[in-house]
Amino acid sequence: MTTRTVTSYDQLPIIDLSAADGDPRARALLHAQLHGAAHDVGFFQLVGHGVTRAETDALLTAMRAFFALPEADRLALDNVGSPHFRGYTRTGDERTGGARDWRDQLDIGAERPARVPGPGEPPYWWLQGPNQWPAALPGLRTAALAWIDKLSGVAHRLLRELLTAIGAPAGFYDPVFGDRAHPHLKLVRYPGSADDGTGQGVGAHKDYGFLTLLLQDTVGGLQVQREDGRFHDVPPIEGAFVVNLGELLEVATNGYLLATNHRVVSPPGATERFSVPFFYNPRLDARIEPLPFPHAAEAPGITTDPTNPLYAEYGYNELKGKLRAHPLVARRHHGSLLTPA
Repeated sequence: MTTRTVTSYDQLPIIDLSAADGDPRARALLHAQLHGAAHDVGFFQLVGHGVTRAETDALLTAMRAFFALPEADRLALDNVGSPHFRGYTRTGDERTGGARDWRDQLDIGAERPARVPGPGEPPYWWLQGPNQWPAALPGLRTAALAWIDKLSGVAHRLLRELLTAIGAPAGFYDPVFGDRAHPHLKLVRYPGSADDGTGQGVGAHKDYGFLTLLLQDTVGGLQVQREDGRFHDVPPIEGAFVVNLGELLEVATNGYLLATNHRVVSPPGATERFSVPFFYNPRLDARIEPLPFPHAAEAPGITTDPTNPLYAEYGYNELKGKLRAHPLVARRHHGSLLTPA
């Protein structure tokens, strides 16, 4: 059996990815730390990832310029007009656990033409389509797509090191990514506490895909559910990404690796919080085969939650979440996919 290595809730485990370029001892330590963090917690802070301050500043500058636009300019990109769930979501229009999230955001994915599902084709092909960009900020498109490319590279490397860490073939899932992968980037603003006093910036949830890399500012508010069942704060670390494992890795390892519940508590008063989550997802039509690894016999099984079934075919996993999270888009464009109340 593996030894539980996490004993403190003051901070998540901190993983230095640059150790992958080190000597055998450094790589062995990296893999031991990755194994423990992914098996015991499902979350960690990532440093040594190779993303420069200049690259980060370029994205953050473009993001803040977007949220500084007049509301009419942002609403011109309203995601209610996109059957692909791309564009701007105004504060309170997204739902988690049936309750509104007090944040607004811009959802961006790979820049591809729309694919309307034909007869007999899976409905998840609706998730492929063009982004919506503000005409007044041409630099946002450049910065956002560059960020998707950069973080896809970081996540690809991290996933290979993680699989190595648990004794699996490093490239086992390479074929489900490639040039048809389905990455997803959110530019998010939490505008402070809701006017009705509720504190849900975003409700407790798990992510759909393989890995999430989150750039958060210094305000704080992210909380992770730990072994004691309680939600604990994640103190920001300058230059680090908060990484969490998605549901597909839980499915792939039969629960040996954890997809962990997390949430965001709204910042107090009128304090704003900005965050940039990046979701490393495979092709929509990728079916995630069970991972061969030596600890498989110790796997406890995937989480059983009747309200959140887990699918091995990625497109269904994401479509399930999008229909719940964006009810206005779902009702306008995808009524036939909704389950009658």
